[in-house]
Amino acid sequence: MSRPVRRALVAVTMLLAAAVTAAAAPANAAVSSVPTLTAIRTGANPGFDRIVLDLTAGGAPSPSYQLFDELTADPTGDVVWLTGQYFINVTVPFAAAHDDNGVPTYTGPQKFRTWNLRNVMAVAVTGDFEAQLTVGLGVRSRTTVNVFTLTAPNRVVIDVAS
Repeated sequence: MSRPVRRALVAVTMLLAAAVTAAAAPANAAVSSVPTLTAIRTGANPGFDRIVLDLTAGGAPSPSYQLFDELTADPTGDVVWLTGQYFINVTVPFAAAHDDNGVPTYTGPQKFRTWNLRNVMAVAVTGDFEAQLTVGLGVRSRTTVNVFTLTAPNRVVIDVAS
C-alpha cells in the first residue's frame, strides 16, 4: 500500500472515529442528572389554586397525579395527616429532594397550610425515595386537577380548580 493511500485511510479512520464520538455525545448528553426540589410556591389565581415545585436543571420530569382518601408516606406507607377533605398525590419520577450525597436540596417545611388558597388547604412532601418525589395536597373539594411541566427552569405546576 502506498504512503498516500495509507495516509488517506488513516485520515478516513480518524474522521469516522470523530463522527462516532460526536454522534455519541448527544446520546450521553440526554442522560442528565436527576432534578432536585429547591422550593414549593403557592398562589391563588381566578378559578384555580396553583402549586409550583421548583426544580434544578436535569431531565424534564413527567409528573402524574391520583386522587386519594388519605395520603401515605413513601416508602414507609405511614399515613400522612394533612388538613383536607380529599387528597391529591402528585408523583414526579426521576426527581428528588436531596442531592447525590443525600443532602437535602429542599429545606422548606415538609408540611404546611395554605391559608391564601381557596381549595388547596395544605401541602406536604410525602416521599423522596429512589429518584421519585411525591407531594400531597389536602383539598376542600374534589375538582379538576391539571399537572404539567415547564422547563428553563424546570418546574412542576399543579393547578387545582377552586
